[in-house]
Parts: sequence; structure tokens; C-alpha cells
Amino acid sequence: MQLAAGGAGFWLARPLWSRSGSAASLTPGTGADDSPLRIALISDLNSSYGSTSYVPQVQRGVALLGRLRPELVLCAGDMVAGQKRGLTASQLQAMWRSFGVNVLDPLLSDGLAFAAAMGNHDASSSQQNGRYVFALDRQEASRFWLAQRSRLRITLLDGSNFPFRYSLLHRGVFVLVLDASSAGLGGEQLRWAERQLASPQARQARLRLAIGHLPLYAVGQGRDRSGEVLHQPALVRALLERQGVALYISGHHHTWFPGRVGGLNLLSLGAMGSGPRQLLQSTAPPQQSLTLLELSGGAGGLSETTYSLNSLEPLAAGSLPQAIQPSQGPRLQRRPLQIGIS
Repeated sequence: MQLAAGGAGFWLARPLWSRSGSAASLTPGTGADDSPLRIALISDLNSSYGSTSYVPQVQRGVALLGRLRPELVLCAGDMVAGQKRGLTASQLQAMWRSFGVNVLDPLLSDGLAFAAAMGNHDASSSQQNGRYVFALDRQEASRFWLAQRSRLRITLLDGSNFPFRYSLLHRGVFVLVLDASSAGLGGEQLRWAERQLASPQARQARLRLAIGHLPLYAVGQGRDRSGEVLHQPALVRALLERQGVALYISGHHHTWFPGRVGGLNLLSLGAMGSGPRQLLQSTAPPQQSLTLLELSGGAGGLSETTYSLNSLEPLAAGSLPQAIQPSQGPRLQRRPLQIGIS
């Protein structure tokens, strides 16, 4: 597919694929469907603390999604700019209203399904003395998302802790949404994740994905330190590998890198919003991006394309390092952009 930019807009030269001549002819559902499916992945849309505005790349990204017409949009968090002491409930509500007007409403109006993991700036799970440090952030995030729940076009399997952690099934794809809005997932959440992934719905799914805000290992410059990645990454990795998760999707580091460690595929998403970052051990300039997953029909695999939100062109994986080495953890090998599904 080629994108052509012109002024503030762009057009699609041809659709990615179509079952019946129209990319818009597919109807979202939850059955055991083996037809092609597209899932868009976005992350880190916010601007400075307390901001109710979004940079132009976010607007371009939302417009691009409307033209790509994925059936499901998954967001890895940081949709608003909280996590600052002193922000009031009214300020937090204003930020969520702005996210609704600028991002969520246009996507839902285009008929897209939407699900999000909470980021540290949305609803940090960081605790002190057994209490959430940013309890008000979590309260207002919960208020917003519970009000949106019926509009999202998703079928929740376990929504008892929505919007913080939950599972869903969409067109035969099982998605595990983790509350990875701080470095500690906690034993109870890991046990819950194991149960969800071992459920009949997950085992029978054509594809299993997991998404959370923080990554297992560092990939972005300025984020290679404790607290910016998940605690006990080897434990989390073993759980996801054991349960046959095809891909763990994360944000927070604001840089695109398709990696692999052991038997687990990883995808660090670039930021849509402010503050894109350089990869570790890379001198390439940072840029905003979003990623499109395409699940082939039948026994086909999973492929991904990442688009620059500046040029609107696909980014070449060959421009990335063959591997990066965080200060803690294993060497992260760059993987192919096609993943076989067994």
C-alpha cells in the first residue's frame, strides 16, 4: 500500500486487502472467523502534564486509521497527561473529554472497535503504604471508560476490573490487557493472567495477544533504568511463552522496535504524541508512528507495517539495529515483521 500526502491530508492509493471489493465491508464479530483481520496499534498520545491538546501527528494518526479501517484499535496507554500531584478532578475530566473528542469519538464514528491499556499518565498503579499514589487519576480514568464501555464494540470475557485489566475476544483473536501502568504487575494479576490465557476461549482462539504499557526490557534512550520496565521480566516472559502468546505489545519508551527474546515476540510501539525517543545504541532521529497488524486468513501468519506520522510512509525495519542491549536483561534481537502462527 502507498500513501500520498498532500497538505494536511492524504489518500490511499489502493486498499490493503478486501474480502468483497470494499475494505469497509467487514463486520466486527466474535465468532471463530478465519478471514483476514487488521488490528491497529497506537500508544503514547499525550502532551505535557495537564494538557488537553494533542500534537498534529496525533490528528494525522487518527485520520490515517480512518482510512486504513482496521477492525480493532488497541492502545498501549498514555492517552492523557496525568500523573502529576495537584491535578484536580476537573482537570483530569477535561483531559479525558479532550481525548474523547479528538481521538475516541472519530474512531468509533468510523466504525472501529477500540480497547486500551492504562498508561502511567492515565492511571498509574504505583502504590505507597498500600495505597495508590495517583488514586484520583485512577478514579477519573475508571469514570471515563465505564461510561464508554458500551460504545467500544468489544466483547469482554473478564471485565470485572475494566478498564485496568481485562480480556476480550474479537473475531477469534484473544487479547489480554494488563495493568502495566507501573513496574509491578503483582502476583495476583499474574495469576489472573495465567487463568485467562488458560481459558477455553483463549486456547481456542486463532491468535493470542497481550498488551500493557511498560515493556519487559528497555528499548528507548532515557528509559533504560529501573521503574521504566516491568519487574521480574523473565517471570512474565515465561508465562506468556507457556500460554502461547504470539506477541507482547507495549508503549512507554516512545520508540518502535520489533524484538524477540527466547520464544516471545515483542513489539515496542512508537509514540503518536509528544516526545518520540531514539532507540538504545542508535543515532537515527526519533519520530512518531503507529503500527498495523494483518492476520491472514486460514492458516496464514501475522504481518506488521509501521507508518511514520510525519511522512505517512511505511518505515523500513532494515533501518533499525539488528539488536540492542539494555543495561539489564538479555540482548534484544530484531525480528522479522512476519510472525508464523501455530
